[in-house]
Amino acid sequence: MVNNLLLTFVSLQSEQTGLMIKWLAAVIGYSFLRFPGAILGFMVGGFFEFLSKNSVQIRTSSYAINPETFQLNLLALSALIIKADGKIEQKELDFVRSFFISQYGKERADSIFRTFNTQIKKETQHLDKLTRVFVQQTAYETRLQILHFLFGIANADGNISDIELEKLSHVASGMRLRLPDFESIKAMFIKNTDNAYKILEIDPKASQDEIKSAYRKMAKKYHPDKLRGQDPAMIKGAEEKFREVQKAYETLMRKNN
Repeated sequence: MVNNLLLTFVSLQSEQTGLMIKWLAAVIGYSFLRFPGAILGFMVGGFFEFLSKNSVQIRTSSYAINPETFQLNLLALSALIIKADGKIEQKELDFVRSFFISQYGKERADSIFRTFNTQIKKETQHLDKLTRVFVQQTAYETRLQILHFLFGIANADGNISDIELEKLSHVASGMRLRLPDFESIKAMFIKNTDNAYKILEIDPKASQDEIKSAYRKMAKKYHPDKLRGQDPAMIKGAEEKFREVQKAYETLMRKNN
C-alpha cells in the first residue's frame, strides 16, 4: 500500500509539472507567433510531458518489489543463515519470529510463515537466486538493512561463528554490497578495539576533520528517511545502524579531545 501511495504521489507531481510545461510552452509560442504559436507550444509541451511521465514510471518501477516476495525471500535468507553452521538454534528462530511479528503484526507474520512452510521451505534455496531478486528489485540502502538483519540473526545466540560470517560475506557479495559497508556492519556486531573506525569506514589515523566528514557521510547513508516508503522492517534496521554510527562518532570525538 505504501508503494502504491508513493507511486500515486509521484504521478500527481508529474501531471502537475507536465501541465505547467504545456502552458509555459503555449505562452512562449504565443509571444512569438500569436495563436498558431500558442497551439504549437502546447503540442511541444505535451511531448515533453509524455517524456516526463515515462521517465517517472521507469524510476519508480525499477525498485517496486512485491511486499510478499520481499518478505518470503527475506525469510528464505534467514533460514540459510540459521542453518549455516549446521545447527538450528532456538534463539535464532525466536529472533526471526519476534522480528517479523514486531514489524508486520502477528496475523501477517503467521501468514508469511505458513506460506513459507507450505510453498518454499521444501524447495532447495539458492543464495545467488535470492540475492539476485534483491539486487534487481530493491535499492542499495535496503540491501544494507537486509545484511544488518541477517547479522542480527547470526548474533542472536551471542556469537557469530566463522561459518556464519562466511555465509554473511557471500550474501553481501551476492547483493553487491561494497566491502567497506560489509565491514562497517560487521563491526556493529563483532566488537574490536578499532570498531568505531570500521563503522565510520575510516583509518585509525584519521584526523578530527576526517572523522566529522565520515560521520556526516555515514549518517546520511543510514538515515531512516532514506528508506521512506520501503518495507517497515528495513526502517528499524536503519534506525539501529544510525544509532551505531552516532555512538561511533561520539566515541572517537571523546578519544580525540
